[in-house]
Amino acid sequence: MEKKKKQKKEKTPIEKYVIAQVRKKRKELNMTQAELNDSLGFGSGFVGQVESNKCPSKYNLNHLNKLAEIFDCSIRDFFPEKYLKKIGTDNS
Repeated sequence: MEKKKKQKKEKTPIEKYVIAQVRKKRKELNMTQAELNDSLGFGSGFVGQVESNKCPSKYNLNHLNKLAEIFDCSIRDFFPEKYLKKIGTDNS
């Protein structure tokens, strides 16, 4: 029997957008990834994994709610005003 290779799931455009907004807020506050890990109550490396395109880790809604509290902003600040079209489809 041939073992199936685990495929890494690529982050979607909306996931990449949200992650970029969190990174932007983090950098505006001169906060390191390690400091944000501590504020979130996670072990070292989680924020770095989320911000890496090579790792499938991402924020969930509970994370985003906590991030809004940490950054003293609205959870809406992490989302685009309008929906994002999925790249590679005919979504005109």
